[in-house]
Amino acid sequence: MEHPLTLLKQRALENYSEGYKKEIITFLNPYSYLFFRKNTTLFRDFDRIYLDGIILVKALRAIGVRAERRSFDMTSIAPEIFQLCVKEKKNIYFIGSDSKSIEKFIQVIKSNYPDLNILGWRSGYFQTPEEREATQETIAKLNPDFLVVGMGTPLQEVFLKEVRAAGWQGTGFTCGGFIHQTAAGLHYYPKWSNKLNLRWLYRIWDEPKLLNRYLLQYPKFVALYIFDLLSVQED
Repeated sequence: MEHPLTLLKQRALENYSEGYKKEIITFLNPYSYLFFRKNTTLFRDFDRIYLDGIILVKALRAIGVRAERRSFDMTSIAPEIFQLCVKEKKNIYFIGSDSKSIEKFIQVIKSNYPDLNILGWRSGYFQTPEEREATQETIAKLNPDFLVVGMGTPLQEVFLKEVRAAGWQGTGFTCGGFIHQTAAGLHYYPKWSNKLNLRWLYRIWDEPKLLNRYLLQYPKFVALYIFDLLSVQED
């Protein structure tokens, strides 16, 4: 299995000027890094791995990776893609969250981007493996230019890879909790939290259940990242 930092150095390079050319793209934060480091084989098929979180960005910059915070939400990539779709008359498909949330999400997006060609959408929950496979085949036949998947790591990464294997040929993004968050309104994060890189603090306030993640899992990330850094230097 490839060393996690070796793979991240390759996939986290900034290539914004090249645009998006039928790629699959995912995002890492300190929490999902804990899964990533043990499952690099899953992530190896992704064309780009962007860094969502200032802690991880600074950690990668410290070893010479030219990285910036990027995420699929309204503070970063999402409006770029929506505007691109409108300008170039491309279409987009959304999948993720529960049925109620994604219906509200679609209403929010349509009201703010009335010219956006939304090819389809559905929740990210499946009753059977057959339903999941049928959904992937449907998406492959529709062949949207852009596909946005919000199921959480690793389900969203696995789903994107499987849709690609089913024959879909567009550009795909994972989006974590973007669909759920945007169901309540277009801009989930207050401006101050984005400006000060304190989105994590706002999320704790809005979703107290995440407190465990930040208090326990983030210190674990720091320890394991240092371990990975020392081990890759030994190699």
